[in-house]
Amino acid sequence: MEHLYETLWRNEALSPVWRVTEVGHGTVRESKGKLILAVAGGHADYSNAQITDYTYERLDFHYRPPLRLTVTASASGSGATLRGTAGFGFWNHPFSPDAKRLPHLPRSLWWFFGSPPNEMRLAQDVPGSGWKAATLDATRPSALALAPFALPAVVLMRIPPLYARLWGVIQRGLRISEKLLDPALLAERHTYTLDWRLDGATFAIDGVTIHETPFAPRGRVGFVAWIDNQYAIVTPQGKFGFGIVPVEQDQWLALEEVVIESL
Repeated sequence: MEHLYETLWRNEALSPVWRVTEVGHGTVRESKGKLILAVAGGHADYSNAQITDYTYERLDFHYRPPLRLTVTASASGSGATLRGTAGFGFWNHPFSPDAKRLPHLPRSLWWFFGSPPNEMRLAQDVPGSGWKAATLDATRPSALALAPFALPAVVLMRIPPLYARLWGVIQRGLRISEKLLDPALLAERHTYTLDWRLDGATFAIDGVTIHETPFAPRGRVGFVAWIDNQYAIVTPQGKFGFGIVPVEQDQWLALEEVVIESL
C-alpha cells in the first residue's frame, strides 16, 4: 500500500495539519502518548473538543477515495454513560454551532455516536441514536433530484405503510447506510478501519469486517474527531431540532493512532 498522507497522530506531538477547537468546557491535550479530547462535567453549556485537518473559513478538504483510515481509540465510558455526540471519520462540515456560516448539504463517512435525545433516524430499521458506522451523501445528483419532492415526502413518511415502501428509495438516493454497533465498544480500546472506495466502503473493528456498503460519498471531505454535548433530531417524518445535553461527569475520547493511506 502506497503511503499517501502523513500519520496524523501516533504517540507524538500534534501534526501541523491539525486545527484544534476547544469550546466551552472542551479541551484537547496530550497525555501518555494519547490525544485526549475531553468535555468537563457539571454543566449544561455547549462544549466541544475537536480536531480537524481543515479550517472553518476555507473548508480546504483533502481526501477522496480510494483510501484507508485507521484509528485506535477508546472513550471514558460506554454508550450508556456518554452524553452528546462523539466520533471520527470524514465529512464536509455542513453545520456546527461554533462555525459561523450558512449550512450546506451534508456528506459523511464515519464512526458516529449520539446519545438520547439524539434522533437521527436516517436508515430504515436502525435507531436514531447509538454507536454506528454510517455513510451519507446529500450532494449527489440522485439526492438533488429528490429535492422537489421533499415536502410531500415528509407528509407521506408519516403514514407507516408508505414509509416502509418509499423510504428505501430515498435512502438509496441519499447514499445512506448505517450499522448499529455494541455501545460497550466505546469504553474499550479498539482499532477502527474504514476502507473508502469509489464503489463503496468497508468498516472493520480489530481487523474484522462489521459493515460493508455500496454507498459512499464521491466528493472531497475532511477528517474530524470530536466529543461534544449537543444533540440533533432529524427524521423522515419531518421532526427537526437541535439542543444541548447537560454533562454530569467528565467524559473524553482518547486517540492513540490516526493514519490515512491510499488503497
